[in-house]
Amino acid sequence: MNLLSLGQIEKAWSRLRKVVVETPFERNEVLSQRYECNIWLKREDLQAVRSYKIRGAFNKIKGLSPAQTKNGVVCASAGNHAQGVAYSCRHLGIHGTIFMPETTPRQKITQVNFFGSNMVTVITVGDTFDDAQEAAMKFCEENEAVFVHPFNDETVIQGQATVALEVWKASEEDIDYLIMPIGGGGLSAGMSTVWKELSPESTLIGVEPEGAAAMKHCVEIGRVEELAEIDSFTDGAAVKKVGQIPFEIIAKNLDQILTVPEGLICETLLNLYNESAIVAEPAGCLSIAVLEQLKEEIKGKNVVCVVSGGNNDISRMEEIKERALLYGGLKHYFIVNFPQRAGALKQFVTAVLGPSDTIVHFGYTKKNSRSRGPALVGVELSSPSDFDPLIQRMKELDFFGDYINDKEELFQFLV
Repeated sequence: MNLLSLGQIEKAWSRLRKVVVETPFERNEVLSQRYECNIWLKREDLQAVRSYKIRGAFNKIKGLSPAQTKNGVVCASAGNHAQGVAYSCRHLGIHGTIFMPETTPRQKITQVNFFGSNMVTVITVGDTFDDAQEAAMKFCEENEAVFVHPFNDETVIQGQATVALEVWKASEEDIDYLIMPIGGGGLSAGMSTVWKELSPESTLIGVEPEGAAAMKHCVEIGRVEELAEIDSFTDGAAVKKVGQIPFEIIAKNLDQILTVPEGLICETLLNLYNESAIVAEPAGCLSIAVLEQLKEEIKGKNVVCVVSGGNNDISRMEEIKERALLYGGLKHYFIVNFPQRAGALKQFVTAVLGPSDTIVHFGYTKKNSRSRGPALVGVELSSPSDFDPLIQRMKELDFFGDYINDKEELFQFLV
């Protein structure tokens, strides 16, 4: 039996309807005007656990026999899959042991405990999803428990595929572009399976964060291969190794896999909040962040973007703002050589900085035995075009020491 046939996915949708929110499918006016097309958002950030992951988790656990669940279920997750498993465990009365990376935002761990109540145990281990998965698999072997994989499982993919069924039922227009985020690949594999069957003429695009483009790499080389290193910032979509099952489906179904820089993801996240009052997590912004790359070809088209999750920890907002400003060319860090004389700082502020430039970081220690003292200075600009004139004034007045935004090792150490 083909578990990923349209008929099986429709059965999964019927099974999930009592516990899963049929999330809004809405036209976004701001984005539609900006890109001169019709942008429709599938709002999985408004799901019961604020992401689509509940669909696959519940579908998998619901299908297990009492004999399979007698020792409970186990999963590894950076957060969203864990919440889906926790919610399902409490709803079905099955104990779950959930392994999460130690780098997982605290908000997500708190939510897992909330959704699972007394039916789950959370264990944090390692720095990435892959570290957590290794620990979870070992636990399964030792305790003869069932592992609920977040993406490399046909029954899980069935559940994720129901997002596409809802889009199909809600859309009144032919969809030209369907844009989906990719982490391990379960959502894109499931949705593309449905869409290839129902609308084969549509263009299907998957999107990954630039620092964790595992699926794009695997499709390019024609096999699943683990990445040596990833940037785990976009935690809901940052995996070193994608699933074999999603890989085979995505390699066949998707027309393109594109990547977006983490800074652009942050900029998109802030814009969504400020312009549309949408609280998305970084992974949830991927399908919207990529629109800038596609703006010429999507003009006049009907475009669907999946907002996959809204589990964003408020404590991360300063980092998100910082990354957005750096990406947008609005925040810059310098080593400034200050003459150790009275009035030097005043001269820097009045003669070097522009009228709308703001000092946002300043680190300086006076050294009496030197004629000059270096300071680490962060400056926020109102426009990227203010950067070159600022550099010119710093050099003309002999304040310039070094520019460190593009010196990665030094930047990470000092800032």
